[in-house]
Amino acid sequence: MIESIQYLNQLCGSPEMMKFKYFLITLLIILVAACKPTADQTGFSATDISGADFAKTFNLTDHTGKPRTLENFKGKIVALFFGYTHCPDVCPTTMTDLKQSMKLLGDDANEVQVLFITLDPERDTQELLAQYVPNFDSRFVGLYGTSEQTAAVTKEFKIFASKVENSGKSGYTIDHSAGLYLYDKSGKIRLYVDYGTKPEVLAADIKKLL
Repeated sequence: MIESIQYLNQLCGSPEMMKFKYFLITLLIILVAACKPTADQTGFSATDISGADFAKTFNLTDHTGKPRTLENFKGKIVALFFGYTHCPDVCPTTMTDLKQSMKLLGDDANEVQVLFITLDPERDTQELLAQYVPNFDSRFVGLYGTSEQTAAVTKEFKIFASKVENSGKSGYTIDHSAGLYLYDKSGKIRLYVDYGTKPEVLAADIKKLL
């Protein structure tokens, strides 16, 4: 799977082609996840992507105004999720599941860092992220960047994101990849977790990484 993702990442073209490329990458991850071996064979319920040559770091600002990179969180298991605060369903569901997973981990939760990277820098200001993200768990950290930084981080992390105009109050929604990444304490990417994974399953995989 890693080799296939690397091949797709070498493709180039128009913005429409780039969006299609990231759609294919996301689809590939999902298909592999659907066909992955059982937890008894791999030790994990999520898809093991150890050794993947992407999603290595970012340069963003957290919801307190502090510059952050992925390296700042070495020493903890990192659960990294991309979303936006106006998301009507996927994002709040995933954040709630992460909150519940932290509860299930008990004291081990202090060794885990949940990161929420916004795909909507136009609306997700530092102040809004500071209200939204810690509302799920005070230890959670929201991250944002400029439009250019957001484009760079979605490319680096193979995240599909596309603005969809609508007539509602928000003006637009964002279609985006819904899974999350887990990193071990050394800062290496280890697992891709499907959207909808139960909190107890996620907590069990985190315990294995610990």
